[in-house]
Amino acid sequence: MAEIHIRRDHHLGMAEARKVAWRWAEEAEQDFDMSCTYEEGRSCDEVHFSRSGVNGILKVTRDHFELDAKLGFLLGAFKDRIESEIVRNLDDLLKEKKPKPATKVATGGRKK
Repeated sequence: MAEIHIRRDHHLGMAEARKVAWRWAEEAEQDFDMSCTYEEGRSCDEVHFSRSGVNGILKVTRDHFELDAKLGFLLGAFKDRIESEIVRNLDDLLKEKKPKPATKVATGGRKK
């Protein structure tokens, strides 16, 4: 049985991390036919996910995401591809939440 372990640190805080995790779960259900269950905790939320040949958990905290998954025999042969897809999806969601740099706004001229 192949295993996947991924950890991603972030600076989102718990409220924004939850939004990212909900979105991740929605995409996993839609794109990969996963069954996901979201459990909110005081300091750590958990997204349990499964489908034939895969089961795992995504732990969500105020400063990191940690994913552990177990792949069945048949999917174990595709471990590297599956892991890279999970990493890409999670990284893309985190990029969307990165704060944008401040921009200077022109305020017009002085009035006399």
